[in-house]
Amino acid sequence: MSNQQPSAIVIGSGIAGLAITRALCKRGYKVTVFERNQQAVGASIRNFGMIWPIGQPEGPLLEAALLSRGIWKEICEESGIWYSETGSLHLAYQEDELAVLEGFATHSQGHGNCTMLSQQETLRRSPAVNPELLRGALWSKNEMIVEARTAIGKIAAFLAEKYRVTFHWNTAITLVEYPFVSSAERSWHADRIYICSGADFETLYPDVFREKVLTKCKLQMMRITAQPENWQIGPSLCGGLSLIHYKSFAVSPTLETLRRRYEQDYAEYSKWGLHVMVSQNGAGELTIGDSHEYGLTHDPFNRDMVNQLILDYLKTFAVFRDWQVMQTWNGIYAKSTDGSPYLVENPEQGVTILNALGGAGMTLSFGLAEKLVADINALC
Repeated sequence: MSNQQPSAIVIGSGIAGLAITRALCKRGYKVTVFERNQQAVGASIRNFGMIWPIGQPEGPLLEAALLSRGIWKEICEESGIWYSETGSLHLAYQEDELAVLEGFATHSQGHGNCTMLSQQETLRRSPAVNPELLRGALWSKNEMIVEARTAIGKIAAFLAEKYRVTFHWNTAITLVEYPFVSSAERSWHADRIYICSGADFETLYPDVFREKVLTKCKLQMMRITAQPENWQIGPSLCGGLSLIHYKSFAVSPTLETLRRRYEQDYAEYSKWGLHVMVSQNGAGELTIGDSHEYGLTHDPFNRDMVNQLILDYLKTFAVFRDWQVMQTWNGIYAKSTDGSPYLVENPEQGVTILNALGGAGMTLSFGLAEKLVADINALC
């Protein structure tokens, strides 16, 4: 790079692309972002809005999640984006669920801020917890909520205003040949190129993605109407199925025993990759989900049966004042098939791919971007 201000191009305006953009701007780069749509419309806006450190195993992923949380809070406060430091409750209704939570609390010192609660302590935390057969819960204060549908666009506007980032909307990049990127109409060039194209991973460097054997995950979600009289559920709530979904709980010695029971008792839930959670946005609406279907091509239509399974399970651990479903939707994100939590590749000098965050983009992107850009910048 010359002594002039370094330049970078970022392809994709979802949370990964915005996180890379911020990290570059903080290090003095002039950044240009390309988005094929009029705005971000993919998985980054179709989620719970959860920044969820509790789901990440101790080590680099948890560190990235906690760093991301701090950056989210900083951006939200500076730009006026709504957020809530709700924390989370993982609820236990069977002894084997309680045992897993206790094992996690004992063996996960890196998470901190986690406390086992009795039945009565749990009910004091949230009026939305179903008290019937409740045995206790794991309380964590690290989790945070944003309204993803609006936050992503507001972060883009914030970056444009604060760092003079240039956004090219409705501009599909079809070719990358460092230092150039090209659309159907013209080309641009920069010192660094970052590709954060999410579920559109086949578009650029298809050979790289074939070798890495990525797949796509379709999830179904719903939104329940705003609760009357500004009734608040408090922390985000999780049922026992979340314990076998998040890798962080693998530290619990009894997790496999619980998994075997679930495979028998909840075979249909396992088939569709269901675990059930609920968060509440600033308008009082409840976001619930979700399912996980894997494959390169998905049915564009939602399965009513899957939505009903989600609602049925939710009612085992949550009680609301109004259960009216106001919206249903699905989202699709990229995921590695080898268990890797994310994909970073350098297909040619000056080009970096960040993709396949496996549904944890809101939680991990800012932290991963900080490390990725810092490491690459140190080599320049």
